[in-house]
Amino acid sequence: METILKVFIYPDGDKPIFHQPHLYGIYASEGWFMKFMEASREFVSRDPEKAHLFYLPYSARQLEVAVYVPNSHNLRPLSIFMRDYANMIAAKYPYWNRTHGRDHFLVACHDWGPYALTMHEELTKNTMKALCNADVSEGIFTAGQDVSLPETTIRSPKRPLRNVGGGIRVSQRPILAFFAGNMHGRVRPTLLKYWHNKDDDMKIYGPLPIGISRKMTYVQHMKSSKYCICPMGYEVNSPRIVEAIYYECVPVIIADNFVLPFNEVLDWSAFSVIVAEKDIPKLKEILLAIPLRRYLTMLANLKTVQKHFLWNPRPLRYDLFHMILHSIWFSRLNHVQIPQS
Repeated sequence: METILKVFIYPDGDKPIFHQPHLYGIYASEGWFMKFMEASREFVSRDPEKAHLFYLPYSARQLEVAVYVPNSHNLRPLSIFMRDYANMIAAKYPYWNRTHGRDHFLVACHDWGPYALTMHEELTKNTMKALCNADVSEGIFTAGQDVSLPETTIRSPKRPLRNVGGGIRVSQRPILAFFAGNMHGRVRPTLLKYWHNKDDDMKIYGPLPIGISRKMTYVQHMKSSKYCICPMGYEVNSPRIVEAIYYECVPVIIADNFVLPFNEVLDWSAFSVIVAEKDIPKLKEILLAIPLRRYLTMLANLKTVQKHFLWNPRPLRYDLFHMILHSIWFSRLNHVQIPQS
């Protein structure tokens, strides 16, 4: 990839929706990718005739801020905006129509990322979509073609690696499993129903109570737990998966229909636990059934793959920027049609 791949970035589109990366909060992945992609001398080609891929450099988060009418519950204006943009690109340049968008890609971490594309058939079905909301049950994200984008919470853009690492020794971790968060979606209420205040080994909360957080912060809880529970929210994705990797706590992922990031190269069973939503009542039983030796191997593997999920101040080989771009490149290579001789 490093010696071959060239990407053309369409210069069209006004800020803040285009060319203005959003670098903090839970939707930061799309912004950090945009920042590094647009600054790349290694991968960017100014000549579209030399490009293998074409990047649509918009921010789903900035689109929401600029176009969505608060409390309207109407995503149609966002979809119309993206339809008109794709039509403009197809009319102005020859490259979209050459493949009907199959060598074009976008990167969107907002929950609404998939839904803002639905009024343009080729944008929905043909382009490679790197989405945090990688849900195969809704008919928009296509496994094998689209890319599951890790959702990363960045609290300080100047220090993206703040608090990474530092999980305490396993023998000193007092908590078997930890979760704290808002009650979004269908899974979290079920998790609390079975495990909130039910077992001293299972620290399962809604929002972390102030009295508890004063004694032990959210990050300290994760670093002091053997397993960190990562249930889906409104959508299948959760920033807790990457947080758990950052804080060296084996993630327990509860989100049916979620496509895990980089599963073409990473074996998630080697460093995480996947639990079906129906098995939430058996959660402690499942975790206790994992032998200590296997747990220690999973934890060691997690520390090894951590580098693949980092937004470094400048891109480094095998980091998150390179992993996302590789997944997009891998997808394109797998769908190139070889002409029949």
